[in-house]
Amino acid sequence: MLVIGRKKGESLLIGDDIEITIIKIENGAVKIAINAPREIGILRKELYKEVTDENQRAMVFDASDLEKLNK
Repeated sequence: MLVIGRKKGESLLIGDDIEITIIKIENGAVKIAINAPREIGILRKELYKEVTDENQRAMVFDASDLEKLNK
């Protein structure tokens, strides 16, 4: 993991086409702006994990439920 210090208004580049700019730092929270091509998906990690976990739960089923449908 790379840790980089930035101040308000400063940016960092990821590759040639992704720019992250620090917009605001206040009360322990940081607001950032991300400039990236439309084809690059950007998700908050906690949202991504929530969707992944829900998809995993949806794949688990009880075989007895399937037998009930057949009756």
